[in-house]
Amino acid sequence: MSEFGTIGAVIVAAGRGERAGNTEDGPKQYRLIGGRDVLSWTLQTFQQHPRISQIAIVIHPDDHPLFTRAAEKIDAPASFIVVEGGTERQDSVRRGLEAFNEAGITHVLIHDGVRPFVDHALIDRVIDAFDRGADAVLPALAIADTLKKATEGDIVEDTVAREGLYVAQTPQGFDFLAILSAHRNAAEQEQTDFTDDSAIAEWAGMSVKLVDGDPENVKLTVARDIELADQKLKSQSNGPAQLPDVRTGNGYDVHALVPGSSVVLCGLEIPHDHALSGHSDADVALHALTDALLATCGKGDIGDHFPPSDPQWKGADSRIFLRHAVDLVAGAGGTIMNADVTLICEAPKIGPHKLAMRENLAEIVGIGLDRCSVKATTNEKIGFVGRREGIAAIATATVLYGAISDD
Repeated sequence: MSEFGTIGAVIVAAGRGERAGNTEDGPKQYRLIGGRDVLSWTLQTFQQHPRISQIAIVIHPDDHPLFTRAAEKIDAPASFIVVEGGTERQDSVRRGLEAFNEAGITHVLIHDGVRPFVDHALIDRVIDAFDRGADAVLPALAIADTLKKATEGDIVEDTVAREGLYVAQTPQGFDFLAILSAHRNAAEQEQTDFTDDSAIAEWAGMSVKLVDGDPENVKLTVARDIELADQKLKSQSNGPAQLPDVRTGNGYDVHALVPGSSVVLCGLEIPHDHALSGHSDADVALHALTDALLATCGKGDIGDHFPPSDPQWKGADSRIFLRHAVDLVAGAGGTIMNADVTLICEAPKIGPHKLAMRENLAEIVGIGLDRCSVKATTNEKIGFVGRREGIAAIATATVLYGAISDD
C-alpha cells in the first residue's frame, strides 16, 4: 500500500524470444542465469517490494510447467495471479490489466519479464512520481551516443540531434483505470502498432512523466545478453568473489657472538673481530627469512627441515636452507613478492654492505632487487645485543598464492 492507493504489477512474460535462439530451456524468460530462470529473478524483485500489493504474471499457454519451475526458485513464498497472454505483447498486457479489474488496484506497474536487473530503487522512483501527482511514469535514459539516419543502402543520410531523446525502460507506471481504458480503446479500434505502454498512454492523451532509468536494467534480447547476465549473476550470487591470496610471514633468529674473524650475514662474509656461533654458518638473516617464507605456506620452521642435531648440516651454507624454502613456496603455488630483513647488532657496520646483501637475497629468492630490503639497527647498548653478545634478525616475506573465496 502506498500513500495514495494500492499498487499492482503486471509482469509480461508470454513472448517466444526467437532472437535469443532455441534451447532446451525454452523461451528466453526461462533461460538459466546465475542458476535460476530469468523470470525468477524478475519476479523476486517485485514480490519482495513492500509497496506492491499484487502481481499478475502473463505467460504463454504452453509455459505453465516452466513458470512453476521459475516460481519455485524464488527465495520467499510468493503468490501470483497467472494469466495466459495473447498473440502480441499489447494483448498480453491488456489481459494482465483485466485480471486486476476487481482487485481494488489504483495504480499499476507494467514490466518486461526479461529485465531481471530491475531493482527496488528504480521501482521506488516510479512510485514516488505517483505521489507527486503523475498519472503515467516512464523510466528512461538520455541517449549519449551520436545517432545517424541511413538510407536503405546503409548510406548515412543525416545526423540526428540527440538532445531530448531517451531510451525507454520498464517498469512503466500508470493510473490503473486510465491505462486499462486506453488498452481497451486501442483493442476496440484495432490499434496494434504500439511498441510500449507509454505509447498507448500518449495516444490516449495521458501526460507521461520521465524519471531516471537505470543502465543496469537491461532487456535480455539475444543469446549474448543472456550469457553476460549469467556471468554477472554467477559472480554476484553463486560464485563468491575472488580475492588475492596474499600472505605475509615473519621470522626471527639470533645467534651468539664468539671469538673469530668474520660473520656471515645475508650470505655475505664480513670481516669482524667475532664470529656467529651455530651448527651451520649461523647466518641469522637467511635463517629468519627462511622461517618467514615457510610461514606463508604452513611448512613449519627451519628446525623442522634442517635439525641442528643432524651432522650433515654442520657448517652448512645457509643459502641451502633459504633455497629449500623458496622451492616449497613455489611448489605450493606461491609467488614471492617481497623480502625484508632487519639486522639488529652493534657491530659490524651494515651500511657499506647493504647493496651486496640485497643482491644476494635477490639472487637466492629469485626476485628483483627492488623487492629486497635490508635494514639495520642497534639495540642502544641494551640487552645481549647491546652488550655485543649476539646478533639478531627479523625477516618478513610477502607471497602471492593466487586467489581465495571471500565466503
